Formats: sequence, structure tokens, C-alpha cells
Amino acid sequence: MSIAEVIEKVEVKNPGEPEFHQAVREVLESLEPVINKHPEYAKAKILERIVEPERQIIFRVPWMDDNGDIQVNRGMRIQFNSAIGPYKGGLRFHPSVYPGIIKFLGFEQIFKNALTTLPMGGGKGGSDFDPKGKSDNEVMRFCQSFMSELYRHIGQTTDVPAGDIGVGGREIGYLYGQYRKITNQFDSILTGKAINWGGSLVRPEATGYGTVYFTQEMLKTKGDSMEGKTVLVSGSGNVAQYAVQKANQLGAKCVTLSDSGGSIYDPDGISGEKWDYVMDLKNVQRGRIHEYAEKYGVEYFEGERPWKFEADVALPCATQNEVNEAEAKMMMDNGVIALAEGANMPSIPEAIEVYQDAGILYGPGKAANAGGVATSGLEMCQNHIGMSWTFEETDAHLLRIMVSIHEQASKAAEKYGYPGNYVMGANIAGFIKVADAMLDQGHW
Repeated sequence: MSIAEVIEKVEVKNPGEPEFHQAVREVLESLEPVINKHPEYAKAKILERIVEPERQIIFRVPWMDDNGDIQVNRGMRIQFNSAIGPYKGGLRFHPSVYPGIIKFLGFEQIFKNALTTLPMGGGKGGSDFDPKGKSDNEVMRFCQSFMSELYRHIGQTTDVPAGDIGVGGREIGYLYGQYRKITNQFDSILTGKAINWGGSLVRPEATGYGTVYFTQEMLKTKGDSMEGKTVLVSGSGNVAQYAVQKANQLGAKCVTLSDSGGSIYDPDGISGEKWDYVMDLKNVQRGRIHEYAEKYGVEYFEGERPWKFEADVALPCATQNEVNEAEAKMMMDNGVIALAEGANMPSIPEAIEVYQDAGILYGPGKAANAGGVATSGLEMCQNHIGMSWTFEETDAHLLRIMVSIHEQASKAAEKYGYPGNYVMGANIAGFIKVADAMLDQGHW
């Protein structure tokens, strides 16, 4: 079966799931030179197998709100591929969650995890529950109900979930508490735990830090660095917050942040006291980014994304498909020379074409935002050996992994005739590692 036929079959078997179709197409279309060189992959039907999840679990999540009324949400866990290790991937709590979103995320996770050098397969899960506007008790009751079903499908050598959009330290705590109560076990079943009960230093910072580390590695190939660069950042959650912090530490100036309501532009840069305010606003007050504009007297652009300003570097750190073709062209016109994705699949295919036609340094999410899951893997390692590493030790491991991911993507792209193309390189390097493991383990 040709690559085009595999893609068509995925679209027919998974109707109404455009995000999943997009992810499959983006990966498989880059694998043609690999399939041509390795007929053993086609013979073993690796493509047909890798696009089909090993297991899909969908379940009801009833919970009681503060008014005493029963609410019902849908939970799910899609265990996509375990050829190189236990399923690993986050849980997303957001109204947009449905099987197509979780399949897209789980599919991407296969190749992202393979690039980290750690033994982790790909999976993803979540619910259409929205934690925004809910009390702590409501979130706790939902998490307890969610875990009361999920616990039977996961395990530290089977499937180790983490956080994602809508699932931070609070939610991980409630989920883990319920898991521990049900199973009477204290193990490394979840990552993103608090540091005082098994978590890892650098885990909150990891995705944002890793995205900036990858950007720095791309710039090094041109004899450049983050020093003195003006940076556009979207989002204002965990990934965006720490991308801003690390970019500041490397001498750059971040001038934008956003949320679902709109964007702020601060030409003086978001650092020092201003960064501290964002951390409090978003993590403690759970407020909106327009409050930053009001406090510091900067411009707020309601309903707009932050891609229209002059800058050297862009870091989309919010959500999928947040950069369209027109916005990509706008960034090219405004001087962007490097773009790394802190979010999962934030650029639509037409936007990616713009980046590549312009010849900028472009780091796709499965490479550039792999720092989060890499540090989740490091948390698992620490749990297994019963040790905690210092911040500096863990950060050094993270940097080493991001440098390795950049190197793997670069070498694979060059080997297969696409030098400098990190999309091709990341897809090929991640795929070959998983495909070889699948061949080694037989047809199952």
C-alpha cells in the first residue's frame, strides 16, 4: 500500500477528525525516502500499523458540582504505540477534547518520545471537562471520578500519563491521590508530581526551556544565538511562561503573550517584576492576560494572536493550529528568522510551507517541544532509582537531550537528502527508531 493509500485509509476509517488526519499526513508524506530505501518497512506493513492505536479507551466521568448537581463528562486514553517503552503522554482537560484531538496528540507523541533517547512509547488522554471557573473542590471531585476509571488501564511499566492543557500541579495531585487510594501503591504512575512527593525539579520549566534550547541550537548552525533577539511568544500558560524566562536568561527580549481573549505587546520586554506578575496572574489568580496590559499600560489586542509585530524569533506556545498562512507571511515580512513550536502542531500546513519557502530555521513541535516529556521521563528515572537530582543536574540532562534531538533531526535530514529541514529530519529519525523496534518484536 502506498503512502497516499495509507493516508486515504486513515481518513476513511477516522471521519470527522481533521487534526488526526493532518498529523498523519504531515508525518507520512515526509517518509517516502525512508520507505523507498527500506522495503522491509513496507513488507511488514509498518505504516498501516503505526497509524492505528494499539488501544482506545473511552469512558464516562460523572461528578458532583458545588450545587449538588451531577455533571457528566467524557474521558479517554488512547494508547498509540508501545514498541520502545510504556505509553507516555499527557492528559488534556479542555472543552475541545474529542477522540480526533487525542489521536493527533498521541500520534505525534510516538515520534517525539522516540527522539528523546528515553524508552517511552506514545499515548495521550483527557476529557472535555473545563477546569476554568471551577472551584478546587469541583476539580478534585472530577479528578477522583476520572481516575476511578483510568487507574485500571495504566501502570508504571504500562502507561504513565502526565499533564497537558488544563492539567497542572493541582490536577496531578488530585489524580495521584485517588490512584494511590484505590491501588494502595506509591509508584511513578504520573509525572508532573509536586517535588515533595516524587516530582522532578525542572519539570514545570521543561517544555518552555527545551523549546528555547532547541531554538538556540538551530541558531548556532548559522553562527548566531538568542543574545539580543526580539521574541514573539503566544500563550501565557506553563510553556509560554518558562520559554520567556529562558529566553530572557539567554539575552533575548520577549515582547508578547496571549490567551484565548487576545494578546499583549510590551516593547520593553516581559522580564523581572513583569514576568513575576504573569506567574502570579496565571498560576495563582487564574486571571486573563488583558490585566497585564491594564497594570503596565501596554497595548492589548482583543481577539488577536501576537504575530504581527517585528521580531527575530517566534515561539508559538499556545495550542494547535494557532498560526495560519497569512500570519506566517506576516512574520516573514516582519523579520522572523527562526521559529520553534512550544505547542503541539500550532502551525497549519500552509503556514509551514511559508516557513520553508522563506528558508527560515523552523523547529517542529515533535522536536522543539520534546523537553516536557523528556523531563517527565527523567522524573520516572528518579522515581525508579529512589533519588532526586538537583535543579542543575536535571537541567543539564534536559539540555543534553535537546541538543541530541537537534543532532538526530539534522543528521537524518541530511542523510535522506533534505539538509536543514527539521520537519523531515525529526519525522524520519523518530520513525526509524520505532519502526525498527516494531520489526524486532514481530507482527502483533
